Order: sequence, then C-alpha cells, then structure tokens
Amino acid sequence: MVHLPDAVVGDAQTSLFAWNRLEELVDVGNRMAGQQGEAAGAEIIHEAFEDAGLRNPRIEEFEIPGWWRGDASLTVESPHERTHDGSHQVVALPGTPAGEASAPIVDVGDGTYEEFEAKSDDLDGAIAMASSDTPEHADRWLHRMEKYVNAADHGAVAFVFRNHIEGALPPTGEVGYNNRPGPIPAVGVSKEVGARLERYAAEDDCEVTVDVDCRNEPATSRNVEALVGPEGPDEGGEADEVLVTAHVDGHDIADGANDNGAGSVLVAEVGRLLSQVEDDLDSRVRLVTFGSEEIGLRGAYHCAETTDLSNVKCVINLDGACSSRNLRVGTNGFGELGELFRSVADDFDAPISTGDTISPHGDQWAFVQEGVPATMTGTTSNQSGRGWGHTHADTLDKLDSRDLRDVATLVTEAVYRAARDGFEVEARSREETRDAIDEGYVQELKMGGRWPYEDDN
Repeated sequence: MVHLPDAVVGDAQTSLFAWNRLEELVDVGNRMAGQQGEAAGAEIIHEAFEDAGLRNPRIEEFEIPGWWRGDASLTVESPHERTHDGSHQVVALPGTPAGEASAPIVDVGDGTYEEFEAKSDDLDGAIAMASSDTPEHADRWLHRMEKYVNAADHGAVAFVFRNHIEGALPPTGEVGYNNRPGPIPAVGVSKEVGARLERYAAEDDCEVTVDVDCRNEPATSRNVEALVGPEGPDEGGEADEVLVTAHVDGHDIADGANDNGAGSVLVAEVGRLLSQVEDDLDSRVRLVTFGSEEIGLRGAYHCAETTDLSNVKCVINLDGACSSRNLRVGTNGFGELGELFRSVADDFDAPISTGDTISPHGDQWAFVQEGVPATMTGTTSNQSGRGWGHTHADTLDKLDSRDLRDVATLVTEAVYRAARDGFEVEARSREETRDAIDEGYVQELKMGGRWPYEDDN
C-alpha cells in the first residue's frame, strides 16, 4: 500500500494554509450564486491555487438564472394579528417568484407525501406549511423542493418552510431548480415562528399573508480549476484524471463556513500537499471549485458537460467537511471508493462512516448520473438535518482548525492513493445508474424536474 511521506502528513497537520483562506472566504459574507460575493470567493480560491504552486489556475465563467433577495414578511391576520418581517423570523427562499398571497395556513407536518395527501382537500387555495425535518420512519431524507412542489401541485398559493432547529434561524434553500422561478411565493421561518403558526393552525383559525419581494434575472457564475501531476490528453499527455471538487457559493444570509467554504479551501489544500509529491502521481489531479451548487449544481453540470468523462478515473467531492474530524463518505454504490476511504481511516485510526446509496444531493451527482465513480465526502455532526447549514448560524466559530487539518490529511491520502496505478474503480453505464437509483430518489428527481434520463424505465 502506498502512503504519503511523513513530511507531507506533518505539513498537513501543522499548516494554517487552508484555515487562513477559510477566514478570507467567510469574511466575504454573501457568496450567493451569480452575485459579487461568489465572484470574490472564486478569486480567493484562484489565488490559493496560485499560492499552492498548482499548474494553470483559471476561472471559467458560465451563465445562470440569478436570484436577488428583497424584503419578505409573514403577517398573521387571525387569530392574533402580528407581522414577522425580521431576517431572524422570515426569509424568502431562492428561486421563489415575487408575490403576495393571503389565505388560511394548513400545516402538513414534516411534509411527507402521505401528509400532503391527507390534507389534500384543505390545501387548494391555502398556504401550505411544512417542517424542515424528516420523520424517523422515512427511508430517505425529504428535500424542501419536494415539499414546495407538492404544495403547488395541491393548489396551495404560497409555501412556508419552518425550521426544526431552534434559535431564531429561518432556513433558506433553493426551491426553483430547473423550473426557476417556481410557481408560488415561498418563505422560510424560524422554529419559533413556525411553532406559533402550528398552534394556530391546529385550531383551524389561522389566516396569514405571505409577501415576497425578489428579482429573477440572468447572471454569471464561475468555476475555478487548477492541475497537479502528469499531463492529460488536453495538454499533450496521456494521463487519466482524478477530480477533487467542492462548491464555493453559499447562501446570502450566511457566511457559508461549513457549507461550503471549508470544502473549497480543502480542495486548495489537497492540491498544495500533492504538489510536494507530484512525481509520484500516475493520474492527473484536477482541483475544481464550482459555482452555483446551491441553485441546482449548475457549476458541476457545466464542468461535466465540458469534460471528457471517459478520462475521469473518479471524483471526490467535498461538502460540509468540517463539522467534526469524523469522515462521512457516500460512495454512490462504487464499492472501491468506500474501500479506499476505509483503508485510509484504518491506517490513521480515524472514525469513518460510509453509505452506498446513489444520492442526487451534492455536486458529485452531475458525474454519478453519467456513471462516473464519485463520492460525497463530508463529516458527521450531532445535529439533525442540515444543522446550522442554510441559516445565519453557519459561521466560522462553529468550526475548528484542527478538524480542518485532520480532514485535509485523510482526504489528501485518499486522493494520493486514487491517483496511483494500483487503484482501480469500475465505472457504470448511464443506463445502469438510472436503473440502480432508489425509487424514492426517482420520485424526488421527477418531482423537481431534475430527472436526467429520457427513458423513464
């Protein structure tokens, strides 16, 4: 078994290269897709690639449907008049259209398909409210987009997404995806506001007004790339490549420290460390940070569509990778990738959890849907759901530089082994991938207009 030299591991364990860049990223503030902060974040990563001595660092632009936040409010008309308009109470959900709707509120609990069906007769012309939680009996995590589309399909005139995490933290998150903007206004509200609405709705006497101001206009997003290792066919060489990826965009209400500033700086750190053993690599390593993950994986799709995927050995995608030092690796059914990360964890006596479900959540999906071996690599957290993610509280103080260094060590070791000739992972055909996706995720992808296969078998 090949291993990183001790000197490189020691460097990984003592360097503040990644942490210092993370501080720069969170200090940008709003890194919303297509906006100035995302561009500033891309420049920080580009400079990090240059400082790391990586080959051919570059920024590539692409067009997206942009969204700009305006004011949002939720007014309780009855039984007790009260207006919620502070950002600690209510925020618009990206991809929503602007608009106003007044109607009774109908609580659909956790927003499962069964709960929507049970309230079907009450939802037409009403405002649907669903929790950000997923019930324990569910066989998969339920995405907010499913709940939003279900609300619209049942005739609701607006959608309210209430957080299940306390602390005056209304959740945000895309609802439009490939149907941007969505059909009805949508807001996120804090757990505290949601609990009040839930109590009123239980008495069948809760009339509310949802008011959203926002803009949906074309915008420009950016991917950042750099290389280390032998030359690939596009450079006149013959090497295949391993992609190490993350998304640099975040939501405009938060600093995006763990989701996903940490992942972005880890990509640069992995490149920096591998540059010290560049001559050992048999595969080229391409470091990529994507734009516009939060609004539909658009940077990842742009990369996948402009890459010769037959030359990609595997993709290691980093997202939410600094909530602890305990790795969580989704293998998407590529067993060799699970074995790779478990072998690294065993050698470093590090905790790890793995899962083999093919998941459409995360930038790796743009590659997995085509059969390219790819992981979703992050860390475990004691919080349920997204935890601090997608709220005001995703800030640097929740993270620990020691965790970042440990994750950098483990991921760099995994990439180092993946980029050697001794590691092989078998790709799937596009059809094999389609047929292996769990029925629940098929339902979700079709519900959100994200099903990538023309043949619906």
